[in-house]
Amino acid sequence: MMAEQQEAQGFRRDLARWRQLLHPAWLDQLLRGRPVLAAPSSAWLLFEVGCGGEEAFAGAHIPGASYLDTNRLEIQPLWNKVADCALLSLLLEHGIQHDITVILYGRSTLAAARAAHLMLYAGVADVRLLDGGFDGWLRAGYPLESGPGMKPVPANSFGAPFPARPDYLIGTAEAKALLQSSDGALVSIRTLSEHVGQTSGYSYIDAIGDIPGARWGRAGQDGDVHSMSEYHHADGTMKSAHEIHRLWWEAGIRPGQQNAFYCGTGWRASLAFFYAWLMNWPRISVYDGGWCEWSRDPGNPVIRKAG
Repeated sequence: MMAEQQEAQGFRRDLARWRQLLHPAWLDQLLRGRPVLAAPSSAWLLFEVGCGGEEAFAGAHIPGASYLDTNRLEIQPLWNKVADCALLSLLLEHGIQHDITVILYGRSTLAAARAAHLMLYAGVADVRLLDGGFDGWLRAGYPLESGPGMKPVPANSFGAPFPARPDYLIGTAEAKALLQSSDGALVSIRTLSEHVGQTSGYSYIDAIGDIPGARWGRAGQDGDVHSMSEYHHADGTMKSAHEIHRLWWEAGIRPGQQNAFYCGTGWRASLAFFYAWLMNWPRISVYDGGWCEWSRDPGNPVIRKAG
């Protein structure tokens, strides 16, 4: 009976944390107030996550959603996570406490994944991601609304130690230590042309190449730092856990070791992290600085495989 319910509401039975990856049909039923499998145990909030996308959000968004901008989660010039005090303040401003269910989607699933990773780092216990994002909702033909969206009621306290999972994020010193470990991998979630040093992939990153000793975890279409086609079906939904596991296994990325994912500035790495988390890989993190931070220090080694 459970398996039939999972299938009917679009849940992925190949994932250990199957409740955390949502099908549009499930979200539509929740919004309509109908019974759903794995319903939030208490209060829940829905957010569209974007970067400078307030105008698009106001034009059309999933009913009941609030808007969360990644510019509030990251700080220039490295686009690393904001200070913990600023992250906590932002979560409380949006009514997010540790025991609330937070449902995230984006016009870019990478943006939503960036927020999801940082909420897990903070200690939000129930973080869920809409598989296929806003485009998947549109394809399914579900309703939209316009306007400024819901205004969350601010929370007074997070209700738990903050951050609860500091191990979910590492810096450059820890990345260097991981490269020397026999029980770990620093995983480059970048396109082939980025990995071999043909391009940085970003207009604001001049350096080309990659981190010596990093294992290439792939990403998406060359020339597109917003693509995760190695991980996604053509419709933007997650490939099977078996396919992703095989991709990583062939690159020497194992579920039992310490794995830290990085990309240019954190979005693609966050999605790889979230998929590993869905599969219940136990020792995972994001190297927040990624290639942007690593390449700015002339003392850090760089490898280029392109001619």
